[in-house]
Amino acid sequence: MNDLSLFKQFAPEVPHTFKEGNNAVIYTRVSSADQEDNTSLASQKKHCEMYADRRGLNVVGYFGGTYESAKTDDRKEFNRMLTFVKRSKNINYVIVYSYERFSRSGINGASIADDLLKQYGVITLATTQELDPTTPAGSFQQKILFLFGQMDNELRRDKIVTGMKERLLEGYWVWSTPRGYDNLNPGRGKASERKLVVNKEGKLLKKAFEWKAYQQLPNVEIARRLNRMGLKISEKRMIELFSNPFYCGLIVSKMLPGQVIEAKHEPLVSRELFLRVHNIRQGNRSHSFVHDRDNDNLPLKVFVKCDKCGGHLTGYLVKKKGLYYYKCNTKGCKINRSAKAMHEKFGALLKTFKIGKEEFEIVKLQLEEQMAVFFKSRIEEAKSLKNRLTETQRKLEAIEERFVTGEIDRGLYEKFRPKYEKECFEIEQELGKTGGYKSNLAKVVNFTAKACLNPLIMWSKSDLDGKRVFQNLLFPEGIIYNRELDHYRTSRVNSFFSPIPQLERVLAGDKKGDNVEFDKIPDWVVPPGIEPGTHGFSVRCSTN
Repeated sequence: MNDLSLFKQFAPEVPHTFKEGNNAVIYTRVSSADQEDNTSLASQKKHCEMYADRRGLNVVGYFGGTYESAKTDDRKEFNRMLTFVKRSKNINYVIVYSYERFSRSGINGASIADDLLKQYGVITLATTQELDPTTPAGSFQQKILFLFGQMDNELRRDKIVTGMKERLLEGYWVWSTPRGYDNLNPGRGKASERKLVVNKEGKLLKKAFEWKAYQQLPNVEIARRLNRMGLKISEKRMIELFSNPFYCGLIVSKMLPGQVIEAKHEPLVSRELFLRVHNIRQGNRSHSFVHDRDNDNLPLKVFVKCDKCGGHLTGYLVKKKGLYYYKCNTKGCKINRSAKAMHEKFGALLKTFKIGKEEFEIVKLQLEEQMAVFFKSRIEEAKSLKNRLTETQRKLEAIEERFVTGEIDRGLYEKFRPKYEKECFEIEQELGKTGGYKSNLAKVVNFTAKACLNPLIMWSKSDLDGKRVFQNLLFPEGIIYNRELDHYRTSRVNSFFSPIPQLERVLAGDKKGDNVEFDKIPDWVVPPGIEPGTHGFSVRCSTN
């Protein structure tokens, strides 16, 4: 049989060859937004269009036109161009200014160009490096140019990294301006010419450090407070913030392993405050039990403190029993109590604040009268606190000025600055307490009375966040648990709630026929079973 055409179906397919045609796309790229030399985007486009015109090519599309690094080929515009070329059936050329504009990834870039040619019949051409990639010699030369581009990229990187290390050792921040700072010399490219100063957002971030250090608030609560103040930040970002020594005037970097550099920029917080925050975080993470703080079965976790060591109780689950427990992780304390028992005791404590429906209006009236007297004295107290704050701020500004002018050294400055900052913070916190209820007194009194209609139900029926809000509202400083006596103790009850148990006791006497003389009720009373002490009072609750 001489007709061999019948056997063609068994022969390998003919490989893709260069397609006839003159359609081309142009790809331009720069490494940075401020690149303005002869390889700028406009210049590249101009040379590519002149090259296409000279060779009689028809440009059907433009890609790139922006800045994106070519050290890897994971680039948005670059990949958009490749997708377009591969999906089109009539593209014959990709025109670039030079092969390094196409890719600086070395052999990987060469592989992409080779794939375009062999799989799609598309030739990659460079206006400044004319060669024919369809020939063995031209293909070899193209690969060499790609490898040289990678080597040049590595050399540039090494030079840049060396320069960055030198600036870091001198104390200059070499990366983008961190959150909470402004650069007063934005037009200066060199790190040594930048001037980083704390901005308004930075002052809010400073409060985050203070809340963490002085109040030991969880990161999620700090993030919520900042969000309410207009600073949008996540809990994860808070962790990064507290872990970055940049904010206390120091620099650490992977480029300088094992080194801590004294920075040139203005610190956001003192080193003492930074370390205090860091130690709190370390302490929270060093417990032998690592649990999720947000557990619906453990609403009293962190809220309850250990009477023996003052540490916050954590919680855990005994999987075999399916029961939750609270415990103190301080070595030697051995505080361990079932969550059920702790919740029952807390419920008994809440019941001491319960009032009857028929007493609602009377309780409201008495609270309003007492609060009116209370706020009168608070106004005077607020004036005194404002004077103290002004004086302390003046001292802080004075010591900063003396440090800047060289009258005192850094050691003396670092000694007194944290002291004055802490005093300012504490005074500001007290000021917040003096005026918090004044403008909405009637609303707050009404809420207090409603909450006391059945505080146990209000707490137990709330979700986890609701429980925390209510228990912290009622006992702002938390409660303290004594395992030996098996009872709670607290140093303070919210001023709006503290008169309730005594008022209820007086009203209960009225039901029995006793005369009620409100003018003989003390201005500020404490719940029954609460024993006044030097530093606080005890609450004995029995569940029997």
